[in-house]
Amino acid sequence: MKFHRLLAQAVPAVAVLMTLPAQAHNAWFQPSKTVLNVDQWVTVDAGASTEPFVKDHAPLRLDHLRVTAPDGSTVEPQNPSTGRVRSTFDLQLLQAGTYKIALQNQGMAASWEENGQGKRWPPRGQPFTAEGFAKAVPKNAANLSVMEFLSRIETYVTAGKPGGVALKPSGKGLELVPVTDFNDLFTDEPATFQLLLDGKPAAGQAVEIIADGIRYRDAVNAIELTTGEDGRFTVQWPSPGLYWMSASAQDSAAQAPATRRRSSYTGVFEVLSP
Repeated sequence: MKFHRLLAQAVPAVAVLMTLPAQAHNAWFQPSKTVLNVDQWVTVDAGASTEPFVKDHAPLRLDHLRVTAPDGSTVEPQNPSTGRVRSTFDLQLLQAGTYKIALQNQGMAASWEENGQGKRWPPRGQPFTAEGFAKAVPKNAANLSVMEFLSRIETYVTAGKPGGVALKPSGKGLELVPVTDFNDLFTDEPATFQLLLDGKPAAGQAVEIIADGIRYRDAVNAIELTTGEDGRFTVQWPSPGLYWMSASAQDSAAQAPATRRRSSYTGVFEVLSP
């Protein structure tokens, strides 16, 4: 464990703002740092952009933001604000241990054809309800597809030594659990994680990892890995910095009226020099 080196260095950091033309969207958190002392503050940016961490498209809404403290209690973020290309909030770490910062979205979406035109329901920002579905979607809709979705976006910060119950999996959808502590990541040490689907090892699952700084290099240089039978995979970090990790899976374990389910996990991790 190398936390004695980090605690002495725990001072505020500033996130750099960048703008680029908007295209597709990857959601991300960007913490100012992830290893601190008790009572210190962390600032977190949240956005969606073509390239992770590049603030060029849209903010993440904080309505469903949940911060879980090491003892399992919910912590209210301070100074939340939403701008044109990012949201931001502050968090004071009053307990020793690991905090989980998460946005979770769950619902259903329907698509079908009507008079030769594609239709979708519900509209963006409107919840899926059984009553609304029955009213909006024709009973004999052509090429009807109803998808259930569960997405998670998470990052983790630690005050002092890692620990606590914040990282306990819920057993629903795709989740990541640490074999190597989430906030004990260094370039000279491989890190191992386990991906779960509904609480069971997600075997043969593709995982994509992208380092920050895409704006300043010629290629994305994504790390592409596959989980083993036990859901585990190991990462050798090529350089220090923030890393965006993503995985998604589709299956038929959906609730009616959906027939397919899509689960996704996105995590952000800080890797330090030894």
